[in-house]
Amino acid sequence: MTSPKARSQSFIDRLMRGGLVLDGAMGTALYERGVLYSSSFDEISVSRPELVRSVHQAHVAAGAELISTNSFGANHYRLKAHGLQDQVVAINRAAVAIAREVAGERVYVGASVGPTGLLLKTVSDAERAHIADAFRQQCLALLEAGVDAVMLETFRQPEEIRIALQAVREVVGKLPVAASVSFDPFGTMADGSGPETMAQKLAEWGADVIGVNCADGPAGVYEMVTRMLGPGLPVIAQPNAGLPQRVEGRFAYMATPDYFQLYARRLFKAGVKAVGGCCGTTAEHVKKIAAAARMVGAGGGGAADGGGMREDESDAVFAAAGIAPTPTRDKGAIGAQLGKRFLVSVEVNPPPGLSLDKALEGAALLKRGGVDMINVADGARASARMGNLALCLRIQEQLQMPALLHVTTRDRNLLGLLAHLLAAHELGVHNLVVITGDPPKMGDLPDATPVYDLDSVGLLRLISGLNRGIDPGGKPMGAATSFLCATGAEPAASDYERELLRLRAKIAAGAEMVMTQPVYDAALLDRMLADIAPLGVPVLVGLLPLASHKNAEFLHNEVPGMRVPDDIRERMRLAGSGDAGRLEGVRIAREMLERVKDRVAGAYIMPPFGRYQLALDVVQGIVR
Repeated sequence: MTSPKARSQSFIDRLMRGGLVLDGAMGTALYERGVLYSSSFDEISVSRPELVRSVHQAHVAAGAELISTNSFGANHYRLKAHGLQDQVVAINRAAVAIAREVAGERVYVGASVGPTGLLLKTVSDAERAHIADAFRQQCLALLEAGVDAVMLETFRQPEEIRIALQAVREVVGKLPVAASVSFDPFGTMADGSGPETMAQKLAEWGADVIGVNCADGPAGVYEMVTRMLGPGLPVIAQPNAGLPQRVEGRFAYMATPDYFQLYARRLFKAGVKAVGGCCGTTAEHVKKIAAAARMVGAGGGGAADGGGMREDESDAVFAAAGIAPTPTRDKGAIGAQLGKRFLVSVEVNPPPGLSLDKALEGAALLKRGGVDMINVADGARASARMGNLALCLRIQEQLQMPALLHVTTRDRNLLGLLAHLLAAHELGVHNLVVITGDPPKMGDLPDATPVYDLDSVGLLRLISGLNRGIDPGGKPMGAATSFLCATGAEPAASDYERELLRLRAKIAAGAEMVMTQPVYDAALLDRMLADIAPLGVPVLVGLLPLASHKNAEFLHNEVPGMRVPDDIRERMRLAGSGDAGRLEGVRIAREMLERVKDRVAGAYIMPPFGRYQLALDVVQGIVR
């Protein structure tokens, strides 16, 4: 068995990689198994260990990489309320024994330590010394039984968690200690301290890990915990499933597992290292947290193997019996030509109103100019427009020209995405650009509700299954789709390593072509092309000819993933507005295309403000 010291260091190493999945609520699960709220949940580890064991097993099966002992209230003061104050050692040791049995060598065990339930303002200095003794007594019992970390949880009084941290440190030495607090609906602790202040205090008091748990649900915890990222310590989050409501005589929590998945993904992306659940969360919530960890390119596995499913396990999709997936070369005109000759695609977007005439006229102009295919965005920048499937269909029917249907995961749940894809396939729209999509708050209807059941990696996996005759539930469909899937990449991403990791995940999930975001820094584009080359996937370089200095400043300062270098913005400033500005923008785009044309499979041009002739001007004489 791995030594406690080695496992403790392993836990910190795993936590720092991010995407660590914590478990869900113990008390909620015991209540659902028939234990009354008036009982001592901690004592159940002694009298009915099989119940506690079943909760741990469900959490591990759902993907938890750390399970917390059933000892949250197993201190002298809380046990005294049940006449169990003489069983502190026995109860804590039993709690660890059960957790360690279930965890084995693959999952970490955290010692759950909660507050005493006392109001510190009302107790004497002598009583505070007894409180410290109670924390020391509990932690000694937990440590002797063998844990990988101590998890101080749900503390509302800063002074109490200070006492707890000091007492625990005296007992556990270098064992990692996580200090997690709970804020009221106004974002303050009992003494008025906010998240930034508490983060600093916890760091000063000796915590190795800080975080937030419980509170009033995922949204509230997200707001609080993201404000604790400053001091540099790893941060964890364990929201409850909203506030409890009494339904037919029982307490119920309203935050669904799917809603938890949405916020878990947001928490991981914000930099929170570990996410789990507090009151009201179940194994289903943990399962969704684990899915969110995989979506952001982290998580999985456990302690023994360092985490993470093997790529061939996580991304493998097997074909249904009798189904032969269509190879890329047989997927229409684009598949046949991809990588064999330089392809040009230009973006033409649906209108905000009812008429497609202007868009179709633009597509016809581009076809006459030698453009190979038309990209049709799916509510780019979350704008309210006609659905892009209609325009793709009209382009293919009226112009006999391939259209690429952008598909985002922003607006449709899993059922809606599946229906949309099957409808597109039936209508003959088989070329897809799979992206997660801009959040609604960027657009003209900021109060619209985002969905994000999947991200782009998850959607690519779904489509890969459809291409093999398998539906999202794993059932054979009797036939297979033949979608050609492109995906996006940002050469100027602020977290470039994560962007590259995500791109590899997209390719593993089924992406057959990469289309970059527009980039104006040649060094950034060179770096990404060099990193993509070993992956063996054709790349279309993204080009957006700048329309003016104002346009350049907007893209640089207000559009995520866009970076326009100082010298380029200065060139646009000197060029002035109007035709001169647009000419300079085309010249800049042509320079970038000329630089990389021999290293890419094509160009993806996004003409500003529907000025389609600019796209033709970019490629004229270079690739046409």
